[in-house]
Amino acid sequence: MSDEDLLASLLDEERRLQFAGFDNDSAIALGTAILERARAQRLAIAIDVTRVRQLLFHAALPGTSADNDDWIRRKTNTVYRFGHSSFYIGISCKLAGIGFAERYSVDPRDFAAHGGAFPVLVKGVGLVGTVAVSGLPQADDHRLVVEEITKFLRV
Repeated sequence: MSDEDLLASLLDEERRLQFAGFDNDSAIALGTAILERARAQRLAIAIDVTRVRQLLFHAALPGTSADNDDWIRRKTNTVYRFGHSSFYIGISCKLAGIGFAERYSVDPRDFAAHGGAFPVLVKGVGLVGTVAVSGLPQADDHRLVVEEITKFLRV
């Protein structure tokens, strides 16, 4: 798949994967679903689910470290700042031929344009939260989140 096709696919995911509503119970249920999959597959990942920047779910499985939490923080900051998945932002910079920090004048200590953080979008409302994982290659982090949101929404 070309980067142009990937970028279009990432936008399509954001259009398709929108929630009717999202509350604390939703966040915990979604985080738990990701955790159960990670345990079943023995994935060394950290997981965060937020709503309006409040951390509602966090888990860190064996093999992770505080570095994974920091990657999540930086990727989540990117989603809240730009309203798109962290993977989308990274691919858009690659296509533009300019580094993320340079393009947007952001501090890489606080922002990361690597796959793994996805916006929680509520229909008719917009961005209300994030779902993020860290520990796998960026495309796999992104895919895991998207697959679990897809299952959760039954779409």
